[in-house]
Amino acid sequence: MTYCVGLLLNEGMVLLSDTRTNAGLDNISTYRKMFTFETPGERVIAIMTAGSLSVTQTTIARLTEAIEHGDENSSIMHAPSMLRVAEIVGNMLGQVTHEVRGKMQRQETGVSASLILAGQRADGAMRLFLIYPQGNFIEATAETPYLQIGEHKYGKPILDRVIRPETTLADAEKAVLLSMDSTLRSNLSVGMPLDLVVIENDALQISRARRIEAEDPSFQKMSQAWSEALRNAFQTIASV
Repeated sequence: MTYCVGLLLNEGMVLLSDTRTNAGLDNISTYRKMFTFETPGERVIAIMTAGSLSVTQTTIARLTEAIEHGDENSSIMHAPSMLRVAEIVGNMLGQVTHEVRGKMQRQETGVSASLILAGQRADGAMRLFLIYPQGNFIEATAETPYLQIGEHKYGKPILDRVIRPETTLADAEKAVLLSMDSTLRSNLSVGMPLDLVVIENDALQISRARRIEAEDPSFQKMSQAWSEALRNAFQTIASV
């Protein structure tokens, strides 16, 4: 399983993914689920993946191949808008899902994958999409400024309470890390290390990228402080 979350704010976008892939209790591996593409000053694109590894790896590989070949019809780095990027990524995901599902049906094994796409093109607005296995997608809005894929239920409450379009990037980073911390504590199929990317509005390039390992002291300190704050808050609330 996995957990990925993306925020769309006035100041920019914040993206966070874990790296655990679980194919059974005795087969737990680490794979990157955050992929970034950029031409600084012209466009920046990030994709996070969840679901069948065969589907997500093939989808990313084919998107990368289209970029390398300079195919203007299927390259996300040649698309005239982020909407067109979402269509290209969605079409590729739908096609790969259909191909892999056809092969796996003979073994009576289901496959599914979903993606979060974030980015900005010169002279365009920042946009954030959730792309479903069939290739269709929805977009984040001011009313719903964050999107999640994977094991998202544990990390959702803090986002609902804290995240607004006017939330600062610093507070947004804190929120996604605490959202991930809640998920890590409640679901063993989500695991470290974590990949964090921040894209400032109109920067048109990755502003900050960070790999957070399990022993990272700042993340451990934040996790401990959050647990203590929750315990203290619980003790101060009167019973009904």
